[in-house]
Amino acid sequence: MAYDKFEILTSTAVPLPIENVDTDQIIPARFLKATERKGFGDNLFRDWRYNTDGTPKPDFVLNNNTYSGKILVGGKNFGSGSSREHAAWAIYDYGFRCVVSSFFADIFKNNSLNIGVLPVQVSAEFLDKIFKAIEKDPKTELEVNLPDQTITLLASGDKEYFAIDSYKKHNMLNGFDDIDYLQAMKDEILAFAGQLST
Repeated sequence: MAYDKFEILTSTAVPLPIENVDTDQIIPARFLKATERKGFGDNLFRDWRYNTDGTPKPDFVLNNNTYSGKILVGGKNFGSGSSREHAAWAIYDYGFRCVVSSFFADIFKNNSLNIGVLPVQVSAEFLDKIFKAIEKDPKTELEVNLPDQTITLLASGDKEYFAIDSYKKHNMLNGFDDIDYLQAMKDEILAFAGQLST
């Protein structure tokens, strides 16, 4: 299994109300040398989180223990820029399992889905509701229901539907990457191959 199955996630959220967050801001290029998915979370938003001497910047949200959770709420156009899959790895490795935005760059969206991070695209109006709810109460919980494809602000009951490709949804629900998906079909593939050889 490539990652944990994703079905229903109920969690508080970390707000990052910044538009046009690109992949170089998510994980700077100098940290792309590793080939495994481990360790990237330490450098998530590195230049926003730390000063040049390595000390944490107190005004950055990931350094503020008021906010926590497995959901990152970003501004419009999240994940733009270069196609580096390390950006999705860093988000996953840090501990986020869902990113919410009103718009995602396509490549970042697909990279996230491939490794178990669910990108939930909502309307600008609903995103604003989420930011305001978290600002009012940092312990505000969101429920992300993948089977029903809904995201809900639990305190108010406000809910919105989100779209997802059916193949990617199947993989997320089962914790599959593309290789796992093919391995799960091994018996069917072998049976089909057997029919071709007769």
